[in-house]
Amino acid sequence: MEMTISFPGGQRVDATFGSFTVKTDQPPHGGGEASAPTPFATFLASIGTCAGIYVLGFCRQRDLPTDGIRIVQNLKVDPATGMVADIHLAIHVPASFPTKYHAALIRSAEQCAVKKHLETPPRIVAETVADD
Repeated sequence: MEMTISFPGGQRVDATFGSFTVKTDQPPHGGGEASAPTPFATFLASIGTCAGIYVLGFCRQRDLPTDGIRIVQNLKVDPATGMVADIHLAIHVPASFPTKYHAALIRSAEQCAVKKHLETPPRIVAETVADD
């Protein structure tokens, strides 16, 4: 998949791929206008939404209602490095959701492709290409 990263002005940086554009910006204290999430917030959101796709798929395959299901994502940051140390996903289900599926929901969320790529990260290579 090819993505084109562009700089539409200010502190905004957009990624375009296929028919989609993911817009990002920085908060005012970072020189931006807060017109969109930061790139890092978008990255973090991809973890929870990816887990959500797997939870949704699990429920749909079993004709289980998804009304009232939500995932709450929280971070623990290492104060020494400022880096994210833990990401916690709490899958909230209504009391009526069958208890026998609780552990399976967790297993489905853990199949998330974003999570798997973080566990075995790809190599990232940057280069400069001079266009004619």
